Parts: sequence; structure tokens; C-alpha cells
Amino acid sequence: MYFPYLRGKQFELMALRDFSIDYSSSKKIIPIIEPVKQQMNGMNTALSIMIQNNMNFAIILNPNDGDFKHGNIDNDILKHLPHIVENKNKWIPAYIYKNNPEILLEHASANELDSLMIILPNGADISDKKLTSFLENKKVKYIVYGNSGARSAKVYLLKLGKHIISLEDRFNSRTRNADYENNKDEFFSDDFAFYKIDKLYGFSDYVTMGKDFQDGGMLPYAIAIHLTYLKSSEEIYVHHFVSDSNYDQSNIKKKFYEAAQKIEPFYNEHNILHTSAVNEFIERAKSEDGYPGLGYIKKLSIKNHLELINHILPK
Repeated sequence: MYFPYLRGKQFELMALRDFSIDYSSSKKIIPIIEPVKQQMNGMNTALSIMIQNNMNFAIILNPNDGDFKHGNIDNDILKHLPHIVENKNKWIPAYIYKNNPEILLEHASANELDSLMIILPNGADISDKKLTSFLENKKVKYIVYGNSGARSAKVYLLKLGKHIISLEDRFNSRTRNADYENNKDEFFSDDFAFYKIDKLYGFSDYVTMGKDFQDGGMLPYAIAIHLTYLKSSEEIYVHHFVSDSNYDQSNIKKKFYEAAQKIEPFYNEHNILHTSAVNEFIERAKSEDGYPGLGYIKKLSIKNHLELINHILPK
């Protein structure tokens, strides 16, 4: 089971919405969504469509980033998401652990939430008795842990009888898009091949976005399109398709074509599976009005990865 960790920005939500439509009722992928915008119209629309298409998901109710950097529990999240309140059996209530078990349990009880997902981005300190007592609580069903620190933490978690999910930052982010040209093809992950051997319920990562949250930004000097693909039966690689005219911020449309036109030759040369997202990139690279905008490029990159994992994981 794959639990991609995504933020509730417009194009991440569009990727999830479109995936749920194209792969209705798929049970292999359960996204973990961290809201980052107090304005919830786009979130409501996406979640409603996901529910209609029987796509399960987790919503973080005490987000860390974007508009929610400050504060512990933001009760307005549920108030502004009527579709999930009305369909509590269709989603998983998730909390980032912040040394606050009493507050989390109080919030869950007040909102009649069970089968909680607890997220430990930096791993579990099993010497912390307050934490271990909380994780043993019967309300906790899923534990998502950053695979860092002592190996004994994983051993302890596996003994709890919960659904244990590893969380890794698999994307090697660069400061400048042009720098991806220095290592265009690189290893991304083999979690899909080994998580069951490791006795885990599932695996999670930050897709092709990386762990560090970024809100907005300037026009880039270079455009980089990040597409994951199956390089061997046990390895996913990511290939970075980078533009050539990277000396200034002018003519973003031209930079898109320079990057996108490299996709079809690479995929054909290596006989790589074409997802619908890859096919859309290829078609847009052939059209005079094919440039879709920077956010849409991220959407297609995310959707490609979701489609790839959905294809790889067994039924």
C-alpha cells in the first residue's frame, strides 16, 4: 500500500482528483494530504470527487505548513470540509505528533474520530514513555514514521499490532532547476519492492516534490520536468528533463518545449511504460499552445508517479 504525502495546494489536489477519476476504486494508493491553505474550496472539490470515486485518503488535522504554520489544532479544518464530515468512513483522520497526545485525543473524541493515523516525520523516540503510551492507545490504527534514528524504534513499532508505514524523502531536491542537468537520471526508491519483506503495512514518500514545503516562487531560469519510471523490477528511477536556454527568466514557454521534447525519445529508447501523464507531456510538446503553466507541470509529474506505483503494485 502506497501513502504519498502531498500538500493541499491546487495542482497537488488536481493530480489526486484526476487520478481518482482515471483509476476509480483503486485501493493501492491512499494519499496523506496536509492542508496548507485556509481557503478550502479547492480541497472540498477534490475530496468530494475522490469520495465519489471510492478513493480513500488521510487528512492531517493539525498541519504544519503554509497558512497553518502557527497553532496546534486548527478546528476550522473540519468545519470547512463538510464532505468528509458527512463521510467519516471514507477517510482517515491524521495528526502530526508534536509531543501533545492529550490534545490530539481530546480533538479526536470531540469530533468522534477513530482509527487515527499518527505521523512521526522524524522517527519515534521509544524512550519517551508519553509517546509510547499514546501509540499503544486503541484509537491509534496507523503509524507513519520517518525511518531515522535507532533501529530498535522500528522493532518496537512492529510489535504494537498497528498498521506501520515508513516515510522517506526520496526526492533529491536541488536549489536551482538547471542543476538537475548534472545528474539527469538517478535512483529514486525501491520501497515498493521491499516494504512487505520489512513487515510494513505500507510505504510513504513526498513524491517528486520533496519534504521541504515551498509556497510560490519566482519565474525559474530553467524548467525541469521530473518523471519517475521503473528501471528494473526492484528500482524506480527519476529522470530530470531540463531546458537548454537557462541564462535568464525570459520565454518560459520555450523552456518548456526544450524540456518536454526530450521525453518521447528517452522513453522510446529505453522502452519505458507510458503513463497517461507522460503521453500528455508528449502531446503538449508537439503543440504550439501546449505549454500548460508551471503548476500544471507539477500536477502531471505527480500524476505520473501515482500511475506508475498503481501499475507496479500487485492487486
